[in-house]
Amino acid sequence: MELELIEKDKDSIKIRIKDADMTLISPLVSELLIDEGVAEVKFTTGHPELDSPVLYVKVKNGKPQTALKRASKSLANQFKEAREKLEKELK
Repeated sequence: MELELIEKDKDSIKIRIKDADMTLISPLVSELLIDEGVAEVKFTTGHPELDSPVLYVKVKNGKPQTALKRASKSLANQFKEAREKLEKELK
């Protein structure tokens, strides 16, 4: 997966996601939607063979890239906890 910055303002960011996998994108969008500091999240896919999906995030306060980092970190922690529980159960 490759990220390309399309547009960045003080309260919003637009990123093109090349070779996106929805198993990663869907949880990220969900995590952003529950963040109280995020005002708006849009994920557009366009044509499946011609366009790369675009993620748009607008925040109420702070920086949009901080909201993305916060959501990514939260997801990483959730998956880490799930992996640890699974490994413990499988021993």
